[in-house]
Amino acid sequence: MQSADLELKKLEARIDELIRICERLGEENRALRASQRGLQMERANLLEKNDRARNRVEAMIMHLNSMEQGS
Repeated sequence: MQSADLELKKLEARIDELIRICERLGEENRALRASQRGLQMERANLLEKNDRARNRVEAMIMHLNSMEQGS
């Protein structure tokens, strides 16, 4: 009888440990998803800035080319 009780206690302890692991992994998952959203937003902002800079450089090159052709 005591052996069955001991095995039951071990099983309960293992289940409790698995529950704690699942909770910790859930928290980590939520944190990683939030971080991912932030990084995606940052990437979108950087792509937009890069696009604006490229357009400005292209406009300057066109302006310089037109000045060169006018001389």
